[in-house]
Amino acid sequence: MFTNDFYGYGQNFYSFHPYTYNPLPNSQFPAVDAYRQQSIQGQATWTTGGQVTKCGIPWSTNEYMTASVSLNAPYRCGQMLKITNPNNQREIIVTVVDTVQGYPPNRINLHRRAFEALGVNPQIGVLNIQITPSPQLEQEKWGKYLLEVTQTAYPNYKVTEYQSVEKTSVTNNQTREVYDYFLQSPQESITVRGTVVYNPNTDRVVSFDIKEI
Repeated sequence: MFTNDFYGYGQNFYSFHPYTYNPLPNSQFPAVDAYRQQSIQGQATWTTGGQVTKCGIPWSTNEYMTASVSLNAPYRCGQMLKITNPNNQREIIVTVVDTVQGYPPNRINLHRRAFEALGVNPQIGVLNIQITPSPQLEQEKWGKYLLEVTQTAYPNYKVTEYQSVEKTSVTNNQTREVYDYFLQSPQESITVRGTVVYNPNTDRVVSFDIKEI
C-alpha cells in the first residue's frame, strides 16, 4: 500500500482528478460516439512537444506517451488512443494533449518518445499506424487514475492494454475498483494489478495499491 508521499507527490497526488473530456475546437462530427469506437488506418509523425498545449495537459503526461490531433479529428482533450505499428505489432496508449493545424483527421503527431516506443527510428518521419480509441478507460476515471500510478511506478515500460477486473461497493462510503495493466519493455512483458478504494460521495481516494501478478 502506498503512502501519501508516493514518489514525492505528497498530498497533492491524492487530489488528482482524471482529466475532464472536452470536445476539441471545431470537432463537430455526426455520429462521433460511434466513430470514436472504431479503429482506423492513419499516419503518425513526431514532435518534441512544447511548454503550452491547447488542452492544458503537459506533453510529459504518461511518461511522454502523448499526442496532438487534427482540429478536424473526432478525438478530445485527455482522450486515450491505442496506436499500433502494423509492421511489428508494437502498441502504445497515448493521451491527447494538443491540436495541430493542417493535418487530416487520421494523422496524429506523437511525442518523439511515443514514436520511438513503436519500435521505429524517428528518421523515417512518417509511420503508417492503426488508431483505436479507448472508450472503456475513458469512462472509468479510476482506471485512468491507476494508469497514471502504474506508468509512474514503471517508467521503463509501456502500457499496451488494460482491462477492468471488478467494481465492488465495500461500504456506503467506500468503493473498490480493480484493473489489470499489461506492460511491455524491450526485455519482458508483465501484468500489474491496480486497486483503488475511494469514497463515492466525496470522490476522494481512501487507499490504492499496485502489484505484479
